Amino acid sequence: MTNLRIGVMYDRDWAPEELPVFARQAEALGVDDLWVVEDLGWNGGVSAAAVALGATERVRVGIGITPAPLRSPALLAMELATLARVFPGRLVAGIGHGVREWMVSVGVAPSSPLALLEETITSVRALLRGERVELEGRELRLDGIRLVHPPTEPPPLVAGVVRPRSLELSGRVADGTLIAEGHGPRDLKNTRALTAKGGAADDHTLTVLSFCCVGADPGEVARTLHPHTEGHGAWLGRPQEEVFTVSGSPAEAAGRLHELETAGADTIVLRIVGAEPLGQLEAVLEALGR
Repeated sequence: MTNLRIGVMYDRDWAPEELPVFARQAEALGVDDLWVVEDLGWNGGVSAAAVALGATERVRVGIGITPAPLRSPALLAMELATLARVFPGRLVAGIGHGVREWMVSVGVAPSSPLALLEETITSVRALLRGERVELEGRELRLDGIRLVHPPTEPPPLVAGVVRPRSLELSGRVADGTLIAEGHGPRDLKNTRALTAKGGAADDHTLTVLSFCCVGADPGEVARTLHPHTEGHGAWLGRPQEEVFTVSGSPAEAAGRLHELETAGADTIVLRIVGAEPLGQLEAVLEALGR
Protein backbone atom coordinates (compact mmCIF):
# COMPACT_ATOMS: atom_id res chain seq x y z
CA MET A 1 0.00 0.00 0.00
CA THR A 2 2.74 2.40 -0.92
CA ASN A 3 0.50 4.96 -2.63
CA LEU A 4 -2.60 4.66 -0.46
CA ARG A 5 -3.17 7.55 1.93
CA ILE A 6 -4.56 6.63 5.35
CA GLY A 7 -6.47 9.28 7.24
CA VAL A 8 -8.48 9.54 10.42
CA MET A 9 -11.63 11.53 11.06
CA TYR A 10 -12.07 13.77 14.06
CA ASP A 11 -15.62 12.70 14.83
CA ARG A 12 -18.27 15.40 15.02
CA ASP A 13 -19.30 14.22 18.50
CA TRP A 14 -15.86 14.78 19.99
CA ALA A 15 -15.27 18.07 21.83
CA PRO A 16 -13.65 20.75 19.64
CA GLU A 17 -11.21 21.79 22.34
CA GLU A 18 -9.65 18.32 22.23
CA LEU A 19 -8.89 18.55 18.50
CA PRO A 20 -5.36 20.03 18.77
CA VAL A 21 -4.05 17.25 21.01
CA PHE A 22 -5.74 14.56 18.91
CA ALA A 23 -4.31 16.04 15.72
CA ARG A 24 -0.77 16.08 17.09
CA GLN A 25 -1.04 12.53 18.39
CA ALA A 26 -2.51 11.23 15.13
CA GLU A 27 0.28 12.92 13.19
CA ALA A 28 2.87 11.34 15.50
CA LEU A 29 1.39 7.91 14.73
CA GLY A 30 2.05 8.49 11.05
CA VAL A 31 -1.32 9.16 9.41
CA ASP A 32 -1.32 11.00 6.11
CA ASP A 33 -4.61 12.86 6.60
CA LEU A 34 -6.82 14.25 9.34
CA TRP A 35 -10.39 15.01 8.30
CA VAL A 36 -12.80 17.30 10.13
CA VAL A 37 -16.57 17.41 9.75
CA GLU A 38 -19.07 20.17 9.06
CA ASP A 39 -22.57 19.02 10.01
CA LEU A 40 -25.27 21.52 10.90
CA GLY A 41 -25.26 22.19 14.63
CA TRP A 42 -21.93 20.53 15.32
CA ASN A 43 -18.63 22.23 14.40
CA GLY A 44 -17.55 24.62 11.67
CA GLY A 45 -15.44 22.79 9.10
CA VAL A 46 -13.19 25.68 8.09
CA SER A 47 -12.49 26.73 11.66
CA ALA A 48 -11.82 23.12 12.69
CA ALA A 49 -9.44 22.74 9.74
CA ALA A 50 -7.60 25.88 10.85
CA VAL A 51 -7.23 24.47 14.37
CA ALA A 52 -5.92 21.14 13.06
CA LEU A 53 -3.50 22.76 10.63
CA GLY A 54 -2.16 25.07 13.30
CA ALA A 55 -1.62 22.17 15.70
CA THR A 56 0.36 20.02 13.25
CA GLU A 57 3.34 20.27 10.93
CA ARG A 58 2.98 17.63 8.21
CA VAL A 59 -0.43 16.01 8.07
CA ARG A 60 -2.88 17.01 5.32
CA VAL A 61 -6.21 18.28 6.64
CA GLY A 62 -9.46 17.59 4.83
CA ILE A 63 -12.82 19.29 5.26
CA GLY A 64 -15.58 16.76 4.85
CA ILE A 65 -17.80 18.43 3.86
CA THR A 66 -19.00 22.01 3.55
CA PRO A 67 -22.65 22.14 2.41
CA ALA A 68 -22.85 24.31 -0.71
CA PRO A 69 -26.20 25.89 0.25
CA LEU A 70 -24.85 27.05 3.59
CA ARG A 71 -21.89 29.06 2.24
CA SER A 72 -21.41 31.80 -0.30
CA PRO A 73 -18.81 30.60 -2.82
CA ALA A 74 -17.03 33.96 -2.49
CA LEU A 75 -16.71 33.57 1.27
CA LEU A 76 -15.76 29.91 1.01
CA ALA A 77 -13.03 30.73 -1.49
CA MET A 78 -11.74 33.49 0.80
CA GLU A 79 -11.59 31.11 3.76
CA LEU A 80 -9.91 28.32 1.82
CA ALA A 81 -7.42 30.71 0.24
CA THR A 82 -6.38 31.98 3.66
CA LEU A 83 -5.68 28.45 4.90
CA ALA A 84 -3.93 27.46 1.68
CA ARG A 85 -1.67 30.52 1.82
CA VAL A 86 -0.64 29.86 5.43
CA PHE A 87 -0.42 26.06 5.07
CA PRO A 88 0.44 25.41 1.40
CA GLY A 89 -0.11 21.89 0.16
CA ARG A 90 -1.80 20.72 3.34
CA LEU A 91 -5.48 21.33 2.66
CA VAL A 92 -8.20 19.52 0.72
CA ALA A 93 -11.75 20.85 0.77
CA GLY A 94 -14.90 18.81 0.37
CA ILE A 95 -18.11 20.40 -0.87
CA GLY A 96 -21.48 18.68 -1.06
CA HIS A 97 -25.22 19.17 -1.32
CA GLY A 98 -25.79 19.16 2.44
CA VAL A 99 -28.51 17.12 4.09
CA ARG A 100 -31.72 18.35 2.48
CA GLU A 101 -33.71 18.45 5.74
CA TRP A 102 -30.99 20.49 7.42
CA MET A 103 -30.81 22.95 4.56
CA VAL A 104 -34.60 23.36 4.67
CA SER A 105 -34.43 23.98 8.43
CA VAL A 106 -32.23 27.05 7.96
CA GLY A 107 -33.95 28.33 4.84
CA VAL A 108 -31.21 27.73 2.28
CA ALA A 109 -32.43 24.67 0.37
CA PRO A 110 -31.88 25.33 -3.36
CA SER A 111 -34.44 24.65 -6.06
CA SER A 112 -31.76 22.70 -7.95
CA PRO A 113 -29.14 21.05 -5.73
CA LEU A 114 -27.21 19.83 -8.78
CA ALA A 115 -27.01 23.30 -10.31
CA LEU A 116 -25.98 24.86 -7.01
CA LEU A 117 -23.22 22.32 -6.41
CA GLU A 118 -21.84 22.68 -9.93
CA GLU A 119 -21.92 26.48 -9.80
CA THR A 120 -20.31 26.49 -6.35
CA ILE A 121 -17.45 24.15 -7.21
CA THR A 122 -16.66 25.79 -10.54
CA SER A 123 -16.72 29.31 -9.11
CA VAL A 124 -14.67 28.42 -6.00
CA ARG A 125 -12.06 26.65 -8.15
CA ALA A 126 -11.81 29.66 -10.45
CA LEU A 127 -11.48 32.09 -7.55
CA LEU A 128 -8.74 29.97 -5.97
CA ARG A 129 -6.87 30.11 -9.29
CA GLY A 130 -6.93 33.90 -9.05
CA GLU A 131 -9.52 34.36 -11.79
CA ARG A 132 -12.19 37.05 -11.96
CA VAL A 133 -15.56 35.32 -11.80
CA GLU A 134 -18.69 36.50 -13.58
CA LEU A 135 -21.59 34.13 -13.09
CA GLU A 136 -25.28 34.52 -13.76
CA GLY A 137 -26.29 30.97 -12.94
CA ARG A 138 -29.41 29.09 -12.10
CA GLU A 139 -28.69 29.32 -8.37
CA LEU A 140 -25.78 31.75 -7.98
CA ARG A 141 -24.80 35.23 -9.11
CA LEU A 142 -21.24 36.53 -8.90
CA ASP A 143 -20.51 39.93 -10.41
CA GLY A 144 -16.79 40.27 -11.11
CA ILE A 145 -15.47 38.73 -7.87
CA ARG A 146 -11.71 38.15 -7.57
CA LEU A 147 -9.47 37.24 -4.64
CA VAL A 148 -6.77 39.73 -3.71
CA HIS A 149 -4.69 36.96 -2.11
CA PRO A 150 -5.32 33.74 -4.06
CA PRO A 151 -3.23 30.75 -2.96
CA THR A 152 -0.02 30.03 -4.81
CA GLU A 153 -1.01 26.35 -4.58
CA PRO A 154 -4.81 26.03 -4.86
CA PRO A 155 -6.15 23.24 -2.66
CA PRO A 156 -8.00 20.40 -4.38
CA LEU A 157 -11.78 20.53 -4.20
CA VAL A 158 -13.57 17.20 -3.85
CA ALA A 159 -17.31 16.63 -4.15
CA GLY A 160 -18.90 14.71 -1.29
CA VAL A 161 -21.77 13.05 -3.15
CA VAL A 162 -23.64 9.75 -3.35
CA ARG A 163 -26.22 9.59 -6.14
CA PRO A 164 -25.41 8.79 -9.79
CA ARG A 165 -26.09 12.22 -11.32
CA SER A 166 -24.07 13.88 -8.57
CA LEU A 167 -21.19 11.46 -9.11
CA GLU A 168 -21.19 12.31 -12.81
CA LEU A 169 -21.16 15.99 -11.88
CA SER A 170 -18.18 15.38 -9.59
CA GLY A 171 -16.29 13.79 -12.46
CA ARG A 172 -17.03 16.82 -14.58
CA VAL A 173 -16.17 19.69 -12.22
CA ALA A 174 -14.23 18.50 -9.13
CA ASP A 175 -10.66 17.40 -8.47
CA GLY A 176 -11.90 14.31 -6.70
CA THR A 177 -14.84 12.54 -5.10
CA LEU A 178 -15.48 11.86 -1.42
CA ILE A 179 -17.56 8.77 -0.63
CA ALA A 180 -19.53 8.46 2.61
CA GLU A 181 -19.16 5.73 5.21
CA GLY A 182 -20.62 2.32 4.46
CA HIS A 183 -19.59 2.02 0.82
CA GLY A 184 -17.59 -1.05 -0.14
CA PRO A 185 -15.46 -2.22 -3.08
CA ARG A 186 -18.40 -2.74 -5.44
CA ASP A 187 -19.62 0.79 -4.72
CA LEU A 188 -16.18 2.21 -5.44
CA LYS A 189 -15.99 0.55 -8.84
CA ASN A 190 -19.42 1.99 -9.65
CA THR A 191 -18.28 5.40 -8.43
CA ARG A 192 -15.23 5.28 -10.67
CA ALA A 193 -17.44 4.39 -13.64
CA LEU A 194 -19.87 7.24 -12.97
CA THR A 195 -17.20 9.89 -12.43
CA ALA A 196 -15.50 8.72 -15.63
CA LYS A 197 -18.83 9.04 -17.43
CA GLY A 198 -18.92 12.63 -16.21
CA GLY A 199 -15.49 13.27 -17.67
CA ALA A 200 -13.11 12.59 -14.77
CA ALA A 201 -9.45 12.55 -15.76
CA ASP A 202 -6.98 9.93 -14.56
CA ASP A 203 -5.90 12.20 -11.70
CA HIS A 204 -9.44 12.49 -10.28
CA THR A 205 -9.01 11.21 -6.74
CA LEU A 206 -11.31 8.93 -4.73
CA THR A 207 -11.46 9.42 -0.97
CA VAL A 208 -13.47 6.93 1.08
CA LEU A 209 -14.75 7.41 4.62
CA SER A 210 -15.16 4.17 6.55
CA PHE A 211 -16.35 3.17 9.99
CA CYS A 212 -13.51 1.47 11.85
CA CYS A 213 -13.56 -0.66 14.97
CA VAL A 214 -10.61 -2.85 15.89
CA GLY A 215 -10.44 -5.34 18.73
CA ALA A 216 -9.67 -8.88 19.78
CA ASP A 217 -13.30 -9.77 20.65
CA PRO A 218 -15.46 -10.09 17.49
CA GLY A 219 -18.66 -9.87 19.52
CA GLU A 220 -17.61 -6.63 21.18
CA VAL A 221 -16.56 -5.17 17.83
CA ALA A 222 -19.96 -6.05 16.35
CA ARG A 223 -21.83 -4.55 19.31
CA THR A 224 -19.80 -1.35 19.11
CA LEU A 225 -20.44 -0.97 15.39
CA HIS A 226 -24.14 -1.89 15.52
CA PRO A 227 -25.75 1.53 16.14
CA HIS A 228 -23.53 3.13 13.50
CA THR A 229 -24.10 0.55 10.79
CA GLU A 230 -27.81 0.37 11.58
CA GLY A 231 -28.32 4.11 11.20
CA HIS A 232 -26.11 4.37 8.15
CA GLY A 233 -27.75 1.40 6.50
CA ALA A 234 -31.09 3.15 6.80
CA TRP A 235 -29.60 6.33 5.30
CA LEU A 236 -28.01 4.42 2.42
CA GLY A 237 -31.12 2.33 1.86
CA ARG A 238 -29.36 -1.00 2.28
CA PRO A 239 -29.42 -3.82 4.85
CA GLN A 240 -27.23 -3.24 7.88
CA GLU A 241 -25.07 -6.26 7.05
CA GLU A 242 -24.16 -4.66 3.72
CA VAL A 243 -22.68 -1.54 5.33
CA PHE A 244 -18.96 -1.89 4.71
CA THR A 245 -16.60 -1.30 7.64
CA VAL A 246 -12.90 -1.57 8.36
CA SER A 247 -13.17 -3.78 11.41
CA GLY A 248 -12.17 -6.92 13.25
CA SER A 249 -8.62 -7.73 14.32
CA PRO A 250 -5.89 -5.36 13.14
CA ALA A 251 -4.96 -7.84 10.40
CA GLU A 252 -8.60 -8.13 9.30
CA ALA A 253 -8.94 -4.35 9.24
CA ALA A 254 -5.79 -4.10 7.12
CA GLY A 255 -7.34 -6.61 4.73
CA ARG A 256 -10.46 -4.50 4.41
CA LEU A 257 -8.31 -1.48 3.61
CA HIS A 258 -6.62 -3.49 0.89
CA GLU A 259 -10.03 -4.36 -0.59
CA LEU A 260 -10.89 -0.66 -0.84
CA GLU A 261 -7.52 0.19 -2.34
CA THR A 262 -7.89 -2.54 -4.97
CA ALA A 263 -11.33 -1.17 -5.85
CA GLY A 264 -9.90 2.26 -6.57
CA ALA A 265 -9.53 4.20 -3.31
CA ASP A 266 -6.70 6.73 -3.21
CA THR A 267 -7.35 7.84 0.38
CA ILE A 268 -9.22 5.99 3.14
CA VAL A 269 -10.34 8.00 6.15
CA LEU A 270 -11.11 5.95 9.25
CA ARG A 271 -14.06 7.03 11.36
CA ILE A 272 -13.11 5.17 14.50
CA VAL A 273 -15.85 4.12 16.92
CA GLY A 274 -15.43 2.67 20.39
CA ALA A 275 -12.90 3.18 23.15
CA GLU A 276 -9.37 4.48 22.68
CA PRO A 277 -9.59 5.64 19.06
CA LEU A 278 -5.89 6.49 18.89
CA GLY A 279 -5.01 3.03 20.19
CA GLN A 280 -7.18 1.50 17.49
CA LEU A 281 -5.55 3.73 14.89
CA GLU A 282 -2.09 2.69 16.03
CA ALA A 283 -3.04 -0.99 15.79
CA VAL A 284 -4.27 -0.59 12.22
CA LEU A 285 -1.17 1.33 11.14
CA GLU A 286 1.08 -1.31 12.69
CA ALA A 287 -0.83 -4.04 10.84
CA LEU A 288 -0.16 -2.12 7.64
CA GLY A 289 3.53 -1.96 8.45
CA ARG A 290 3.56 1.78 8.98
